[in-house]
Amino acid sequence: MANVVKGGLRSRVFGAGLRALGASGVARLAASRVGGVGAILMFHNVRPWVDPGFAPNRGLEIEPGFLDRTIQTLRDNDFDIIAMDEVAERIRAPGRRRFAALRLDDGYRDNLVHALPVFERHKAPFTIYVATGYADATARLWWTELEKAVRALDQVPFEGRTLPARADAEKMAAFLKIYWNLRAGSDERLLREIAGLADHAGIDAPALTRDFCMRWDEIALIAKNPLCAIGVHTLTHPRLASLDEAAARREMAESRAIIEARLGRPARHFAYPLGDPSSAGPREFALANELGFETAVTTRKGMLFPEHADNLMALPRMSINGDYQRVDYLELLLTGAPFWIWNKGRRVAA
Repeated sequence: MANVVKGGLRSRVFGAGLRALGASGVARLAASRVGGVGAILMFHNVRPWVDPGFAPNRGLEIEPGFLDRTIQTLRDNDFDIIAMDEVAERIRAPGRRRFAALRLDDGYRDNLVHALPVFERHKAPFTIYVATGYADATARLWWTELEKAVRALDQVPFEGRTLPARADAEKMAAFLKIYWNLRAGSDERLLREIAGLADHAGIDAPALTRDFCMRWDEIALIAKNPLCAIGVHTLTHPRLASLDEAAARREMAESRAIIEARLGRPARHFAYPLGDPSSAGPREFALANELGFETAVTTRKGMLFPEHADNLMALPRMSINGDYQRVDYLELLLTGAPFWIWNKGRRVAA
C-alpha cells in the first residue's frame, strides 16, 4: 500500500504542476537525459469506479479501462513490457528501448477479476506482491477500515475529541487527521486505534479482508497464468522499519517460505509495505539482500538508471494513481522529468 494523498488541494496542485510541465515542452526535450532505462509501474486495486463521494483511498485504484490505456501507452512510447525476472539484467545491460515492469501490491481479488483479462489481452507480464496474512484473512486492511468507519459516522471520536464528519469535506478532514496522526506513531497504536473506530462504527474488519483479497486458491489460479509472477509483501503488511530486526526478518522470510510452499515455485522479488523512507531504509535493504531476493521495490518515486545495478534492493517506482487517470499525465511521467525534479537531479534517491 502506498501513501494516501494529503487531500484534494494537494491533488489539484500536483495535477496543475503536471499540466504546466507538459505545456512547457521541457519534459519531452529532457526525456533522453532524465528518462532512464526503464520504470516499475505500481498498481493496487483495478476495478470499475463507483463514486461514493468521500473516497480518501482513491489514489490506490484505477479503472480497468485505464490499465488498458496504460499498457497501450507504454507500447506506443516504445517501452518493452518485461517480467520482474528480467529487470536486474536490463538495468545492468540496457537495450536500445526502455522497459516497463508492472506490479500490483497486496493481492486484491479485483486483480484476478478485472486486471487479469487486460494483461491477457495485451500479453503483458505482471507481478502480484502478496501479503500472506491477507490471503489467510488474518491481517488487516487498516486504511480501508478507517475509510469505512469515517464514512459510516457523522462524528468520529479520536483522542478524547469528536471530529465532525457529516459532509464529504468534513469526512476527508477527519480521515486525514487520524491517518497522519497514527502514521507518526507505532503500528501497534495505529492498529489498536483503528480497530476501536471500526468497532464503534459497526465495521467487520476481518470481513473486509475476506471480501477484498484473494484467498490461496485464487492466488494459485492466477499464478498458473504464464504472464503472472508472485512476489513477497510480508506476513502482516507492517512498516518494517518500525520493527526490531528479528521481527522484520521474520516478516520477510516467513512470508516468502509460505508463498513458495503454497505455490511450489520460487518467490524471487520483494516489495516493502508502504515503502517510503519511514517504512523501509538501509537495514531493510540489507535484510532483503541477506535473504537472497533478486530485487526489492520501494515506493520512492523515480525512473530506473544503470546506477540502480548497485541498488537492486531499493528500486523506485512510478505509482499509477487513480486521481490522475489521463494518458497525457502518464506520457509526461514516462519522460522522467517530474521525478528528476522531485529527486533534485539524483538518479538514485533511496
